[in-house]
Amino acid sequence: MKKHLVIILVLIITSCKPNLNPPSIDIIAEEYVKLVLEIGQYDNAFVDAYFGPEEWKPNKLKSDTLPLENFVLRAETLIKQCEALLVSDEPNLETARINMLKKQLIAVRAKTEMIGGKTYTFDEEAKLLYDAEPPHFEASHFDELLVDLDKLLAGDGELSTRYNNFMSEFVIPKEKLDTVFRVAIDESRRITKDYFDLPENENFVLEYVTDKVWSGYNYYQGNAQSLIQINTDFPIYINRAVDLASHEGYPGHHIYLMLTEQNLVNTKGWMEYSVYPLFSPSSLIAEGSANYGIDVVFPGDKRIEFEKEHLFPLADIDTSKAKLFYEVQDLMSKLNYARNETARAYLNGDLSRDNAIKQIEKYSLFTPEKAEQSVRFIEANRSYVINYNLGKDLVAKHVELLGGSYSNPEKRWEIFKELLSNPYSASTLKKE
Repeated sequence: MKKHLVIILVLIITSCKPNLNPPSIDIIAEEYVKLVLEIGQYDNAFVDAYFGPEEWKPNKLKSDTLPLENFVLRAETLIKQCEALLVSDEPNLETARINMLKKQLIAVRAKTEMIGGKTYTFDEEAKLLYDAEPPHFEASHFDELLVDLDKLLAGDGELSTRYNNFMSEFVIPKEKLDTVFRVAIDESRRITKDYFDLPENENFVLEYVTDKVWSGYNYYQGNAQSLIQINTDFPIYINRAVDLASHEGYPGHHIYLMLTEQNLVNTKGWMEYSVYPLFSPSSLIAEGSANYGIDVVFPGDKRIEFEKEHLFPLADIDTSKAKLFYEVQDLMSKLNYARNETARAYLNGDLSRDNAIKQIEKYSLFTPEKAEQSVRFIEANRSYVINYNLGKDLVAKHVELLGGSYSNPEKRWEIFKELLSNPYSASTLKKE
């Protein structure tokens, strides 16, 4: 009898023991993908791309209300399972994979809470969603840049009026948009192919749309295919052809997600990369590399030469003021961080919507209509704005510190490709 009691006690104690062997990273990855796809049913912008198994998609209709506690609990469980697998701090590819998946899950948890109504400050949100700490700038920094621009575009009247009148000379006529964009994309692709082995079936569809809060978007379809959309709500300036061709296409989003699918999903079997949640650390790398990729594919004066020789004539734009145009664009790029400051103040409740629009009018020199569109982007995507400028600066510094300088293009392309093909986030990029 005593012997039987001992056996029963042993069985009870054993059954109550915690599971000391966490699931494998592959099992955690599968649960992560399924969780992201389920959450995506409650927010259309949450899942940007998916090219994993069809059977992993939700097989039942979503409930009438967001099952917040269920989603958060599942995310927290997967985070703890990732932590249990991190038995060593030794830097290696497996550790980098686990750490990146943990960061993605932290972002998934935070964004799900936000869908459920929770709010964070701008900086808290940037850290949770994008693993980044955005810098702070005083208004005086941007005011000094406006003074420089005012001198560059000397004349009578308000600076914004002079700027927009000047820029109107560089608008691509709507009937020539498709021709100009396709030439820019073809050149970006041609140069990228010199450094990357692109699959023969690689391709994209180009569409022109309206009534969007963004200027361009890449919807990656899987199997090296993309849908690239260009928003024509507002006039498109000649420099935007190369910007969007490279950012959305080559070597930007199209290439980034294609390499992710090829190298991480198909070759390594890291299925967590088969889904791309937009509000996650991956986006800082995606947007940052897409913006930095413009400089990689068209370094220095090569971009100016290409635009003046090919795109200006196609758009019937006079090249006599091209030098001034590029000087203006250089100054405008330095003003870019002003939108981050507007977003921070507006989202933190320190700036009204009307004043946010006015602030963007002032520092981006947008028309009221364009500034209002920019605020709608902030309202829809919140701290996501940091991924474009901070992301680019962090990626640029990482590549250059590893030897990928302007004077060493082969090395720059090599490091750039390695960045696009491996698990990186803002905090793991090289900074010194």
